[in-house]
Amino acid sequence: MVRIDASRGLKVVLQAAAVAAAYFAAGRLGLLEQVVVAGARVTPLWPPTGIAVTALLLYGLRLWPGVAAGALLVIASIGSVDAGALAITAGNTLAPVCACLALRRAGFRPELDRLRDGVALVFLGALAGMLISATVGSTTLLVGGSLTGEEFWATWSAWWVGDAMGVLVVAPVLLAAHRFRLPGAELRPRWLEPAVLLAVTVVVGYVAARSPFDLLFLVFPLIVWAALRFELAGAAPCVLAASVLTITAATEDAGPFAGQSVLHQMVTLQALNGSAALTGLLLAAIVAERQNTHRKIQQACDELTEVVSRLASGGDPRRGAAGPEHRPYGTTPRPPGAAD
Repeated sequence: MVRIDASRGLKVVLQAAAVAAAYFAAGRLGLLEQVVVAGARVTPLWPPTGIAVTALLLYGLRLWPGVAAGALLVIASIGSVDAGALAITAGNTLAPVCACLALRRAGFRPELDRLRDGVALVFLGALAGMLISATVGSTTLLVGGSLTGEEFWATWSAWWVGDAMGVLVVAPVLLAAHRFRLPGAELRPRWLEPAVLLAVTVVVGYVAARSPFDLLFLVFPLIVWAALRFELAGAAPCVLAASVLTITAATEDAGPFAGQSVLHQMVTLQALNGSAALTGLLLAAIVAERQNTHRKIQQACDELTEVVSRLASGGDPRRGAAGPEHRPYGTTPRPPGAAD
């Protein structure tokens, strides 16, 4: 028993370490596309929140120390670790924990095969859950003197949107990847279409994000196509690719974002990314729910057909085998050799 408990404890420690490493790596990548809003450095898309929420949903709340360690490592890589850094770390840890608790309370399923699951991830996991990290972080900067009262709400809104986008854009990709299985040789040709679709999305997204014209809406037909054909596994990577390309263009002041103020860029960027994420996520959930309903109806029809077939052949539908010979009511079988 002691050996089993030690093995489980070691497994949890290794999982938490993996979460911390993934959080730190994603945080460093997110910081590559940071902007300055009201004197504070924020990111339009903060991938670590999606990693944290996904890890807690799939492997349990016991991995929260990994989230806290990853958040603290990211802060330590860009500044000193003081009381404010610890407070921000606490907020960045508490937000995904509360989001996970709210999703579990709502009956969320990581398969995202129901519309209610998509709605729960949007409103409970992203929009409501990330209010905590944005509020704690912005308040900490305000109390520490890094922000003024006039700058508070601009920083708070940018922080909240960046964290929420991390959940909306990154978490669906990780949840889809967790269910992914390599197809057999007979099914591999079917994966040519989603691969081409993702490549086309990257090309179209890059051209639209770098063009001086407002062509960012061109990615939406591709996202809709991916959701209708391949559900979450197709829509989530396309949304992620489109979001990364537009964020890169905005931070480099390129394409339709050139010459615009930071506020204008952030509003346009987050409206586009939020709409793309909602379109792909909710449409994929609707398609998956419809497919599940169709399979259940088909299964019920097959069972009913089998029962009717057995009844027509004189069998017992409850036993699945032929029943006794049919006799008129009130008659009894004749013994062998009885005369007519």
